[in-house]
Amino acid sequence: MLLVLLVFTMMLMAVLQIVLRNTTGSGIVWGDTLVRILVLWTGLVGAMVATRQNNHINMDVVTRYLSAGGARVVNAITLMFASLVCFVTAWYSLAFVRMEYAFSTPAFANVPTWACQTIIPVAFLIMALRCLGLGIRSFTFDPKSPL
Repeated sequence: MLLVLLVFTMMLMAVLQIVLRNTTGSGIVWGDTLVRILVLWTGLVGAMVATRQNNHINMDVVTRYLSAGGARVVNAITLMFASLVCFVTAWYSLAFVRMEYAFSTPAFANVPTWACQTIIPVAFLIMALRCLGLGIRSFTFDPKSPL
């Protein structure tokens, strides 16, 4: 539901900006910034949904030629590595958000930049935990079943 709301709001704001610029010669001052932030949120919320459903991008060239057990092991290792990458990204993006908090610059309409960027460490932490869970689960259960 949140993903649909984000996409709808993003499209509405973009269309409103186009209409206002073509009819009045100017748009909402912070409209373009809001659309960029909505793109960020939409992408990361979409990534979290894909990870929840174990429907994320993966390359299964190697697993096609392995036995079921071998494919599960390779899948588990891949998911554990993805989890590690997501944990590291969450850690460093949290440091980035902390720096933005220290500067406290507004992003749009008196909303601070750091508040708009909090989705980055949160999303990567959630994806890291989901990949970790899927990796552990793939040793014993069907890796395509959602958590």
